[in-house]
Amino acid sequence: MVMSRIWTLFLLLSIVCAALTGNGPALAASALQGAQSGITLAVSMAGAICLWTGIARLMETIGLTDTLARLLKPLLHRLFPTARTNPALARDLSANVCANFLGLGNAATPMGISAVKRLKDPARPEFATDEMCRLIVLNTASIQLIPTNVAAVRSALGCQSPFDILPMVWITSICSAGLGVAMAWTLGRMWKS
Repeated sequence: MVMSRIWTLFLLLSIVCAALTGNGPALAASALQGAQSGITLAVSMAGAICLWTGIARLMETIGLTDTLARLLKPLLHRLFPTARTNPALARDLSANVCANFLGLGNAATPMGISAVKRLKDPARPEFATDEMCRLIVLNTASIQLIPTNVAAVRSALGCQSPFDILPMVWITSICSAGLGVAMAWTLGRMWKS
């Protein structure tokens, strides 16, 4: 709700500034061009996203995601102790992390939302638990092995080798996720003290 008000304010300010400076026609032309570019990009990305979503579904069907979930179980149980006693939460967390590994943030979001709902404290539902905060940080700064969406955008914009960014994506995503989770863990312990 707040973001829609902020964007509406930006839109109104740009219209007023364009009218006051006599750039109304330029604003209208750039708005139409931006809308056209947005649709073109979305359509060109759709194929790549469908491909990788299909691959993720195939991985799920052949059991590869279950194997990844078993490999991730010790780490996830350490980060999210509630997952030890809640198999549905463990499944949602594993699916979320696996989708993020494949760079499919759009596919990871529903599982992340489901996991956050399962992490809610029934005694204090209006407050975010430490585990919820760690999940949100981990989901936001996700470790990506294959940056599917980024590669799709790069390919749609004409890049000849969209995956040449892999080493930098690995380094930055590991650093950001590691630092983010460490800070969430530290701050969670500090507030309890």
